[in-house]
Amino acid sequence: MDEHPSLNIAVARLGATELDSYAVWVLKAPYPSGHAIENCHWTIDLSQIWLGWQGLFSPGSKPYYLPCDRNRLIPDLDLTAVVLADAPQPQSYSAKLMQHLGVNLWQWLFCKQIGNAFAQSQGMAFGQRKSLRLRLEVRDPDLIPLPWEIIQPQAGKPSISLNQQVLFSRTNSDVDPLPPQRLDRSIKILLVLGQNIPGSPHLDLQQESATIAQVLRNTMPSGFNPPNRFNPAGCQVDTLVQPTPAELIAKLETQQYNVFFYAGHGMPAPDGGLLLLNDLSGLSGMELAQLLVRCGVKLAVFNSCWGAQPYQHQQQAVPRSSLAEVLLHYGVPAVLAMRDTIADREALSFIQSFTQALADRRTIDEAVTISRQQLLTLYKFNQPAWTLPILYMHPEFNGELIGTLTEAVTEIPFIPQAMPSAYLRSLSFHTHPDYPINGGLMRVGRSADNDLVVVEPWVSQRHAEIIYRAIAMNETTTGSYYLRDTSRYGSYVMTSEGKWNKVHAQEFPLQSGMQLKFGSEEGQVLEFKIG
Repeated sequence: MDEHPSLNIAVARLGATELDSYAVWVLKAPYPSGHAIENCHWTIDLSQIWLGWQGLFSPGSKPYYLPCDRNRLIPDLDLTAVVLADAPQPQSYSAKLMQHLGVNLWQWLFCKQIGNAFAQSQGMAFGQRKSLRLRLEVRDPDLIPLPWEIIQPQAGKPSISLNQQVLFSRTNSDVDPLPPQRLDRSIKILLVLGQNIPGSPHLDLQQESATIAQVLRNTMPSGFNPPNRFNPAGCQVDTLVQPTPAELIAKLETQQYNVFFYAGHGMPAPDGGLLLLNDLSGLSGMELAQLLVRCGVKLAVFNSCWGAQPYQHQQQAVPRSSLAEVLLHYGVPAVLAMRDTIADREALSFIQSFTQALADRRTIDEAVTISRQQLLTLYKFNQPAWTLPILYMHPEFNGELIGTLTEAVTEIPFIPQAMPSAYLRSLSFHTHPDYPINGGLMRVGRSADNDLVVVEPWVSQRHAEIIYRAIAMNETTTGSYYLRDTSRYGSYVMTSEGKWNKVHAQEFPLQSGMQLKFGSEEGQVLEFKIG
């Protein structure tokens, strides 16, 4: 596929003591001298506009405050005079506020050298008759809730995420390598409906799943097929309604889906949250990420209001804790989630337009831009619908879900290496029982819902995990098992010198024959075996 020039920009707070000082710098540029860095001061005026924006467009949600805002903001400040002064053309107050925040965020982000890097990068892309792929990495979790998708250079210019000359997405450089991607001929979607969202009027899940599935399948020729992309691709949709984790795993492992679509309730948490599949069971974001990567899913879509937001602990945002960031971290190529609650009719409009654009062989970021424009046309600029979808893309991913018809026919499909079977064997009992590691994941701890329950006083409720991770090596993949400790007291691995090495709050590569203990050197001995 012909690549778009890419400009990657990162934002991070300078330090714990300078709460309103940030560094903005270029991580990747399409020309050698494009790297730049600026120190940017977050002003109280920006925070006041952001607070007013939340009050108008998210009135039912608890407002987000930056750490530097405490005790200095006026909750009900009237911004009318400021907003009207920045928008001379006749518009509603809501449209002017949308524009006012967008322009001010643009001026803050693209200050001085960063703005020059963007202008030169866009000029290079224009000269090559391509769109510029702009990826924003927000490393400060307190800035993630801001609607960066609305930024625009000035009044009358399109917002960054509505401009087809700039393919905008968010990203994260703290990621596992992207495994080789197979090239599919059609869109293959697994639609999962989980537990009902509290207060939702939709009680008939079968009817709701049929409605969404019909919208997803409705991918007839649209009239805006891009040149040289040939015929629109087909769309296969399979549905699971309130499955158990085992049913979900079995479905993903027996079919080659490239899109995972989830609609239902969930809860934020430090490990990417919890998808409530049904009234009795759920799946953590971390567990889902490993499953999707293992099964080769390219795009995960979440029709929920929490997938793009960081977890809050004692009114502090936890870094890299949103579902989208966790999935990206483990190697899912693209994640599309919502910034806030989206109405059913808005969601269905977006889904239909988005799936249609994918079937027309658009890249994922192109398809999101087209779908935003559709929401803008239907629900207008002064409504938040078009600002709600948040796209995260892996920094190594080119956005291609399915290739051109010629590519899909001639490309040799990637066949991943089979995962080797593994198990733990207890060496502390005469019978030496074996505990198989199913599906590349074993959860160990004192709680009864773990795969291996170890009832010892020094073992935490959810002590550790043994996971399998595939790693890309040129055109093939190899894989390894790892011990990931998440406990209070740590885990222990026997070294080749016969000493116990403590592993605490980190990952450790495992080799067949290694001996393990959980929580204490006095614990029972378990041997890790492959084969």
